[in-house]
Amino acid sequence: MSAPSSETRAIALLALAAFVSASAFRICDPMLPQLAAEFDTTTGQAARAVTAFAVAYGVLQMFFGPLGDRYGKYRVVSVATLACALGSAGAVMARSLDVLVFFRVLSGAAGAGIVPLSMAWIGDNVPYERRQATLARFLTGTILGMSAGQLVSGLFADTVGWRWAFAALVCGYLIVGLLLLAEVRRQRAAGLGRVDPGAARLSFVAQARLVLGTPWARVVLATVFIEGLLVFGVLAFAPAYLHERFGISLTAAGALVAVYAVGGLAYTVVAGPLLKRLGERGLAIAGGLVLGVAFLSYLLGPVWAWSLLASALAGFGYYLLHATLQTNATQMVPSARGTAVAWFASCLFMGQAAGVALAGALLDRVGAAALFGGSALLLPILGMGFARALRGRTAVAA
Repeated sequence: MSAPSSETRAIALLALAAFVSASAFRICDPMLPQLAAEFDTTTGQAARAVTAFAVAYGVLQMFFGPLGDRYGKYRVVSVATLACALGSAGAVMARSLDVLVFFRVLSGAAGAGIVPLSMAWIGDNVPYERRQATLARFLTGTILGMSAGQLVSGLFADTVGWRWAFAALVCGYLIVGLLLLAEVRRQRAAGLGRVDPGAARLSFVAQARLVLGTPWARVVLATVFIEGLLVFGVLAFAPAYLHERFGISLTAAGALVAVYAVGGLAYTVVAGPLLKRLGERGLAIAGGLVLGVAFLSYLLGPVWAWSLLASALAGFGYYLLHATLQTNATQMVPSARGTAVAWFASCLFMGQAAGVALAGALLDRVGAAALFGGSALLLPILGMGFARALRGRTAVAA
C-alpha cells in the first residue's frame, strides 16, 4: 500500500477480524458443562460444538486461497467475517445440540478464510524486511482473541447464559465486517487491491499436488497436525477440568486458561533474541519441553493457582514450537506459497478437531488426568523429532 497510515489501518482491521475469529474458536471451551446440562448429554458429547467448528475451519482453509486470488483477499475476508455473524446468530437460537453443531459448522467454514487470507494480504503488501514484525503484531489479535473467547464465554455462562456469548460474537463480526467492507471501497478508489489475472487462473488441484508431493512439506504438515491434536485437543477440556477438580466457577476456570495469551504475548516480545540464541532447532526442542511442563502442571498442581503457571507456559511453549513450524511452512514450497500456507493452517486445525474428538471419546472412559499426562509425555518428543528433521534437512542442503 502507498501510505503508511493506510497500511496501518488496513492491518489493524485484519487484526480485529482475527481477534473475533479466534474468540469464536475458543468460545465453547468454558461453556461445555453448561451445554451438557442444557442439552442433557455428557461433556464429551457437548464437545461436538468444538469439533464441528474446528473440522469446518480446518477443511475450508485450503479452498480460500484460490478464492482470495480470484476475487481479492481483503474482499473475501470482509465477506467471510459477515458470514460468520450469520453462523453465530444461528447458535444464539439453537434449541438442540445438533442445531448448535450445524451453526458452528457454518461459522467455522466462513471463518476459515479470515486468518490465512489476512496473512497472505500482508505478504502481498508489506516488504519482506518489515514482514516478520508486522505478522507478529497481527498475531497479537489472534492470541488476545483466543483468551477473550474463553474469558467472556465463562463469564456469560456463569451469569446471563451461554447464548449471550454468541450474541456478543454476532455484534463483533458485524462491526468488523462492515469496517472491512469500507476499507475495500477505499482501496478500490485508490486503485489498490487489484487481482492478479495470472494468479486467478492457477489450478487449485495442481498447486495442492505440488505441495503434497514435496517431502519436506509432508514433514511440516504432519508435525503441525500432531501439534494441534496434542495441544488444543486436550486444552479444550482444561476449563471443565479445572471447574470439576477444584470446584471453581466457569468464569474463573476460563480466566485461568486464558492466561495462555500472556505466554503467547511473552513469546512475541522475546522471539528475536531467542531465535538468535537457540536457532530453529533449539526453539523446537524448547517449545516441546515447555509444553510438557505446562501439561504436567495442569495435571499435578495441588491447587488451582498452579494453572496460572500452566496456562502461561502452554502459550509460551506453543508459540516457540509453532512459530518454527510456521516459518518453515512459508518456505517449504516457494512456488506455491499461498496454497502451502493454507494447507499448513488446515492441518493445524484438523489436528485440533481430531484431538478434541479423540479426547472427548476418551474423557468419559479414562478421565482428564490421562489426557493431560499423555500430552505432557508426547509433546517433548514431537519437538525433538522436528528438531532432528530440521538437522537432517540442513545437512542435505549443505
